[in-house]
Amino acid sequence: MNLKEIYSNLLLEIGFTVDEINSLWLDLEKAYSKKSRYYHNLTHLKEMVFWFFKYKEQLQQPNEVLYSIFYHDYVYKVTRKDNELKSAEHAIALLKPNHPLNKQLVFELILATQFHQHNENVDCNWLIDFDLKILSKDWEEYKSYYQQIRKEYKIYPDFLYNPGRKKALEHFLKDEHIYQTETFRSLYEEVARTNIQKEINLL
Repeated sequence: MNLKEIYSNLLLEIGFTVDEINSLWLDLEKAYSKKSRYYHNLTHLKEMVFWFFKYKEQLQQPNEVLYSIFYHDYVYKVTRKDNELKSAEHAIALLKPNHPLNKQLVFELILATQFHQHNENVDCNWLIDFDLKILSKDWEEYKSYYQQIRKEYKIYPDFLYNPGRKKALEHFLKDEHIYQTETFRSLYEEVARTNIQKEINLL
């Protein structure tokens, strides 16, 4: 899967010039390739784009969803609580009046990846599920994922990190559902819950 090609085709379709696209891609690539990003990087984007194409026919406004995938973690610093908001603002700022994307929807889509709560907008629910698909991978892949997250939070010692991580994971289990679409619930919910509980037991 060529991420740059998919990104470029999308931006061409919504009215960006080739020069603009090349510049924007370099900027995006730089943001997602920072040394501090062990999980929230281009591999994570690639994974989400894979699931996007798998379930694209279920989406009402696929271009908005795909654009949001590329920018949902554009700003990512573990010391901030407004990463999604800043990412959404940046994504919107790039869109000119002639670009045929629903800006309000893009904004809502990116913000939805902060709390992962069920949304009235179906596309938001799909995006949330693409973002959380990692939770239902086989155990070795899940283990690699939580180790990468730990590295991203390496500035915090275990006595601070572990309770915070445990609280976040328990929040997922307390919700009636981790996934927001019926499709993901039926296919992946059970494995995700097992993985999360396993990680909690190890903290």
